[in-house]
Amino acid sequence: MLIPSSVIVVFSLLLVGSYASVQDFCVADLSLPDTPSGFPCKDAKKLSVADFVFSGLGKAGNTSNIIKAAVTPAFTAQFPGVNGLGVSLARLDLAVGGVIPMHTHPGASEVLVVIQGTICAGFISSSANTVYFKTLNKGDIMVFPQGLLHFQINSGKGPALAFVSFSSPVPGLQITDFALFANDLPTELVVATTFLDAAQVKKLKGVLGGTH
Repeated sequence: MLIPSSVIVVFSLLLVGSYASVQDFCVADLSLPDTPSGFPCKDAKKLSVADFVFSGLGKAGNTSNIIKAAVTPAFTAQFPGVNGLGVSLARLDLAVGGVIPMHTHPGASEVLVVIQGTICAGFISSSANTVYFKTLNKGDIMVFPQGLLHFQINSGKGPALAFVSFSSPVPGLQITDFALFANDLPTELVVATTFLDAAQVKKLKGVLGGTH
């Protein structure tokens, strides 16, 4: 079957356009406003190897807080080199009894690898509310699908350390407890939507900094 020459010309133009728009990388220029597709690129002529190296995950985070845990991110804001590449990382430090509360990453899936200690981790499916959780030890890896509620708890007798990677340079984060109780939504509405009693809601608002 002969292909019309007009189709060949259009297809060729599309190929040329697509190849012309391809870039090796786009290091974020954080001095410019963010956009839905990421930060604008820094001038490639002004880049150096330092733009592709991040040294911020070598130090433990401060776990002296209500959750006894710390998350140290290497997202676009901290590591401009990952801008537009569909990847990022973070370090999790959990003191004894530490917990990363139930939360979601609306923009990315997550992979966790345990470096030290013992971590109980899991997620909840959105279709049947099925819970998948397991106690992880050094060297174990677990994946958390994009947008699903998940958690990590230090279930050992010593501090725990893990590194996580994300399928986006800006994975986003919403912690369920803070979303519900660290806001100004009136207590009666929180009671109505969570089935908790008013006293418990007020207590949680007080602990997490909510009002009303």
